[in-house]
Amino acid sequence: MSAQKRNVLITGAGIGIGQAAARAFAALGDHVIVTDILEQEGEATAAAIRADGGSAEFLPYDVRSPTRADEIVADVEARLGPLDVIVANAGIAHRTPLYELTDEKWDLTFDIDLKAMFRLVRAAAPAMRARKSGSVVALSSIMGIAYGWDEHVHYSAAKAGVIGLVRALAVEMARDGVRVNGVAPGYIRTAQLLSEENSLGPVEAEKAAAFIPMGRLGDPSDIADVITFLASQAARYMTGQVVVVDGGLLVGRY
Repeated sequence: MSAQKRNVLITGAGIGIGQAAARAFAALGDHVIVTDILEQEGEATAAAIRADGGSAEFLPYDVRSPTRADEIVADVEARLGPLDVIVANAGIAHRTPLYELTDEKWDLTFDIDLKAMFRLVRAAAPAMRARKSGSVVALSSIMGIAYGWDEHVHYSAAKAGVIGLVRALAVEMARDGVRVNGVAPGYIRTAQLLSEENSLGPVEAEKAAAFIPMGRLGDPSDIADVITFLASQAARYMTGQVVVVDGGLLVGRY
């Protein structure tokens, strides 16, 4: 259990890694603000947490909005008190060959996968810094750490940008007691990975397990547990780090 009940806001928490993170924080006794553009899935995640005895609510959040981050942070702080933890997880990945990669497609990916994180942290930072307390965990990817991903130039570039964002925010806010870290997942069994249109698809995903040293795809809970660690007192002297969680994939590919 957490030492005290925290307010934890997670973007993209209706499915996948965000949903697993919501469940993990709730299991620690925290109050989880589930946010997503997928309203039905977000409501279901919050309802499932409450059904299990946890504390959660759903707020609709299109991270492309230039004003919604400020609105949500103000609402949470007015109703619930301090926003203790942010998990900036929402993201998209659309397979697009370079010759089809329009400015609009590039901008859409960067708005969701990178700029939205900046907007949310910018909104929450003043109160966190004033309290000298707060933790941010941002989701990058091995595709932003080490891999170039064929026909995903925009995604790889945005996820590499998350790493720079984490480092710069961490340095700027460290003396104010706010920690900023990231997680770079490998091949995780999510709807994104299993999409044949935009990623590996079910067949190729299972083949990938053969060259992952641990011999399996990751589960969203494998990432969620690292996220909760980074947001906890156990990681109190960690900031500006992006932790790769990939079953040994990067170190095992010579």
